[in-house]
Amino acid sequence: QVQLVESGGGLVQAGGSLRLSCAASGRTFRSYTMGWFRQAPGKGREFVSAISWLGDATYYADSVKGRFTISRDNDKNTVYLQMNNLKPEDTAVYYCAAATSTVIITTTVSSWGQGTQVTVSS
Repeated sequence: QVQLVESGGGLVQAGGSLRLSCAASGRTFRSYTMGWFRQAPGKGREFVSAISWLGDATYYADSVKGRFTISRDNDKNTVYLQMNNLKPEDTAVYYCAAATSTVIITTTVSSWGQGTQVTVSS
C-alpha cells in the first residue's frame, strides 16, 4: 500500500484557483490509479477526478469538468488537482485516493489521504 499526504487546501474567493498536491510514499506509486474525492458537510464522499497509472486517461465528475485538471508525476510520486473558477459548492474536504484497479470508486480505494479543506467564499 501507499501512504498519501495531501496539501494545498485553503480559503479562496469564488472564481479563484487552488492547486492540491498528494505526495505518495512507496516504490509502487506508478502502478496505482489515482483519484480525488470530496466530502461536504452532511454529505457523502463523492468522486471528483481520476487518472490512470500512465497518466494517459483522465476522468471527471460532471460538476467539475472544464474547471478542474488532474495530473501526475510518477518520478515525484505526486498527483495534482488544479482547480480553477472555484464555486461555493466546491467547498469540501478533498481526499486523495489510490486504487490497484483501473476503476477507482470508494469501494475499490486501497489507500486514502487524511484530507485537506477547501473553502470557497461567495
